[in-house]
Amino acid sequence: MSTPTTPEGTGAALALRGARLGHPAGAAVLDGVDLGVEPGEVLAVVGPSGCGKSTLLRTLAGLLPPLAGEVTLDGRPVSGPGADRALVFQEDALLPWRTVRGNVELPLQIRKVPRAERRRTATEWLERVGLDGHAHKLPHQLSGGQRQRVQLARALAPRPRAVLMDEPFGALDAQTRAGMQDLLVEVLAGTGATVVFVTHDVDEALYLADRIALPATGEVLPVPAPRDRTATRSGLRERILSSL
Repeated sequence: MSTPTTPEGTGAALALRGARLGHPAGAAVLDGVDLGVEPGEVLAVVGPSGCGKSTLLRTLAGLLPPLAGEVTLDGRPVSGPGADRALVFQEDALLPWRTVRGNVELPLQIRKVPRAERRRTATEWLERVGLDGHAHKLPHQLSGGQRQRVQLARALAPRPRAVLMDEPFGALDAQTRAGMQDLLVEVLAGTGATVVFVTHDVDEALYLADRIALPATGEVLPVPAPRDRTATRSGLRERILSSL
């Protein structure tokens, strides 16, 4: 499998070749993984609990080194976390003592972005996620869906080239979850970011993804365009369900 490459300023190209994945102190969870994620695509990773979805995501993030094989970003080995990748989890992990705007500004502050610029960027992203009237609030004053909007704004404000999402909407009710899915599609438009989205929800994957990876079988399945929640994809859905 050739390793995809991409110029600076666009989505990152991610690849695993012959990768054995797991915690260094434990047994391998996945072995012989060959997977390429093209710049700017949305790849959903679907499977039951324990199949290695989160391990795969953390390996791409640089939080877990591969036990064997190669993991690369733009053809270069992934040796640890980097500013070119953002992580979004089911738990929002917002700092409770910082305001909504302060949380969004945090990664920009860490990068020593000037105060006026990070304030402007945070304001723009809070508007994009529909929270421009909540900038002064603390996280405990927000609903679960609103906190996830803040987390999304915080992840995207530094313009990462890859966004790695680990079941970010799993704890939300059905209506809020559908709204967050629509918001994700909307705010990603024009960013060029590559997205790897871990989920156990088949319908969520079918709506969000360009392709769906099934760690349990090693398959990677294309999702026909256009992205449409009402599209009938019963054959593809059944194929995915049979792998779970």
